[in-house]
Amino acid sequence: MADKPLVTRDRDILGGTPVFTGTRVPVQTLLDYLVAGDTLDAFLDDFPTVSRAHALAVLEFAKQLLVTQAYANSA
Repeated sequence: MADKPLVTRDRDILGGTPVFTGTRVPVQTLLDYLVAGDTLDAFLDDFPTVSRAHALAVLEFAKQLLVTQAYANSA
């Protein structure tokens, strides 16, 4: 995962919607599953082109962005 971006956007793939790199699965779909109370396993079962490691890396990245933003806003 470290050698390529976790998320990509391309106008030719779902009109530029951010997707898991190498797939056509929108990152928003993972977040929607989790917000709805579904498990990561349920998401992975429904979208087998996304690996567990890839999904966890995207969630970790999102967490880091949120924490960084929170610190920036409080300074």
